[in-house]
Amino acid sequence: MKTLVLGTLLAMTCTAALAEQQIAGYDRLTVPASHRSSAVAASVWYPIETPTYRNVIGDNAVFKGTSAYIGAAIKDGKHPLIVLSHGSGGNMDGLSWLSSGLALKGAMVLAVNHRGSTSGDSSPRRSMRLNERAQDLTAALDELLNDPAFADYIDEDRITSLGFSLGGATALNLAGLRFDGDQYNEYCKGLGKGQADCVFLSKGGVDFARMPSGFSKGARDNRVSAVIAVDPGFTYGIAEQSLADVSQPVLLLNIGEENLWKAADVGEEGSNLVGKLENASHAVVKPGHHFTFLAECKPEGPAVLAAEKDDPVCDDPEGTNRAQIHDDILEEIARFLKL
Repeated sequence: MKTLVLGTLLAMTCTAALAEQQIAGYDRLTVPASHRSSAVAASVWYPIETPTYRNVIGDNAVFKGTSAYIGAAIKDGKHPLIVLSHGSGGNMDGLSWLSSGLALKGAMVLAVNHRGSTSGDSSPRRSMRLNERAQDLTAALDELLNDPAFADYIDEDRITSLGFSLGGATALNLAGLRFDGDQYNEYCKGLGKGQADCVFLSKGGVDFARMPSGFSKGARDNRVSAVIAVDPGFTYGIAEQSLADVSQPVLLLNIGEENLWKAADVGEEGSNLVGKLENASHAVVKPGHHFTFLAECKPEGPAVLAAEKDDPVCDDPEGTNRAQIHDDILEEIARFLKL
């Protein structure tokens, strides 16, 4: 009997330890930002040394959240850092599946809420101030690297900018890529006419012939040593002369093939950004489409969105397993960054 009890206790201990390994740490930061009227909200995900209490991050009526140990001790050692930029209408906690998954692979992830293009505060006009979004991440990086609770755990030689959709443009902006308003205007009058990006921005009253100055400003952060852009926006509006300024390795990741958004296509049939950048690689995960990148939806999610007349972001193409696509994305990123 004693042997049976001891065996049971050991099994329970091993199971509990395994469960802890599958949950990352999470904390929040308030970032002073001189380019904003008030501070920027930020979050940090990381590998844990010891657990604390659990909470679910990013859970709401539509999307499933992700468990995290709040304020847990950080795993000893130096960890690669990924600065993460959400897409238009998104938010940092809405990408908890990604941040948690990367933390479980050994990275730290720093994310922010971009005012003017975040959930409940997403204005097409304000979203065009690309420099402000990039400055959010630079300010957050400054704050994290000066915070003794985190700084000693960061490998400053392995800082990556990662973004999705509009955030993909921000990630590229941090690497030195700039955007040209006139070039983007030509795209929206021609090839992009009727495409999701131009239509969305037009509904918000964006005048493509008079883009804000912040759209074209440089925002390079020399601490960024690699870039990952998932279905990035504005790649038809690249300032060609800035392409040579991007010397870092770049992973351009598209979601879907048959359902790939023209606006996000960086391949030869699209903007061909992958062919224009000197050190870029291209990967496609499929099946799926642009919204497959978002968190897994709850069973009632589609009905909630329909009632609110919101975008059908839970409706993946037939045959798509969103959880599997997320795993594939994490594997592509881990391979690129050698996590």
